[in-house]
Amino acid sequence: MDLLDKFDSISALRASLPFEKADPFTVVMEEIISETEAVIGGRRTILAGTNNYMGMTFNEDAIEAAKQALDDFGTGTTGSRSLNGTYLSHKKLEETIADFYGMEHCMVFSTGYQANLGMISALGGKDDFVIIDADSHASIYDGCSMGNATIVRFKHNDVENMERRLKRLPEDAGKLVVIEGIYSMLGDAAPVKELLEVAKKYGCMTLVDEAHSMGFCGENGRGIAEAEGVEHLVDFYVGTFSKSVGTVGGFAVSNHPKFDVLRYVSRPYIFTASPPPSVVASAIKSIEAIKRGSNRRAHLWENAKRLHAGLKEAGFDLCTDKAESPIIAVHLPDVMIGTKFWEQLIMEGVYVNMAAPPATPAGMFLMRVSVCAQHTTEQIDEIIKRFKITAEKVGLDLKP
Repeated sequence: MDLLDKFDSISALRASLPFEKADPFTVVMEEIISETEAVIGGRRTILAGTNNYMGMTFNEDAIEAAKQALDDFGTGTTGSRSLNGTYLSHKKLEETIADFYGMEHCMVFSTGYQANLGMISALGGKDDFVIIDADSHASIYDGCSMGNATIVRFKHNDVENMERRLKRLPEDAGKLVVIEGIYSMLGDAAPVKELLEVAKKYGCMTLVDEAHSMGFCGENGRGIAEAEGVEHLVDFYVGTFSKSVGTVGGFAVSNHPKFDVLRYVSRPYIFTASPPPSVVASAIKSIEAIKRGSNRRAHLWENAKRLHAGLKEAGFDLCTDKAESPIIAVHLPDVMIGTKFWEQLIMEGVYVNMAAPPATPAGMFLMRVSVCAQHTTEQIDEIIKRFKITAEKVGLDLKP
């Protein structure tokens, strides 16, 4: 038996999508002009789907630090953090992140995905419970699957539903509540304060994934928990460098006095190569820039609010009533309209993410737009204009 036969239905669905001139699954960035523009299919294109929220990919200090690290340390470590893969720069990066969050301890992982895998699988052991939002990211679900804990799901952002779940669990059991600050598909913010308060009421430890909220939420950019003044209720933060920080990697921070034992029990930390020195060096400089980036944060929020208001006024069906993050999700009625819309939009010179089930909640078909602090006001207006042109060309009925 061919082991790939089980994916035939997925291949058939993929083949049935009516793309003719462009395909979202095979996009190639032929040239990167700036944080907000690239050449795709030979056309100069506005980038509105990159997660480059704080626009750090061309930060001059980060680039210079990366170049120097290549000269000084070479291209990679060729080893895990537990063997030869810890350089002085890895320890400095951990100190930089711990200082950024005002916490004592930090572990750096090779990706944000691995940070969730490593933390959740290690924390949730046999006889423990991991309580998660039903719309959690795949890395959270996979972290649960790697561990031996019982998974308990609650309805998306539903505090009362979470409390009902917690009431049924043994009082003396180990319990970890995992939430995200911003959810990556719809761009909606979690009611972090209420969720954390209920978690603590029932004796749970808490882990907050600030992957899509680090950089621009809170006075210092630490995320939703900082913005809502509830950092004291967070036992563990997990985050990534592949969004606002503009490179690749992940981390976990905590004040827990036993935190360092996780370095000896977290398999995704132990059994993979550590991030290259150039990536580490650029991450340090980017985080330092984010910490003092209040003006950039303010402009990012202006961009997000302007885009949301413009699309809403035009009559698009948006997934949030207001801009809760730089992620603006546009709901489209079905797969046929959705595929035609994405294809026509990129022909109009705007790149966004086409998001479809199972990545999206409740089977929704979305155009997922993510704005950048480096987008100009004129670019935001141009995105709105080209959305409206695209709607007309594909026959999408707008309701201003």
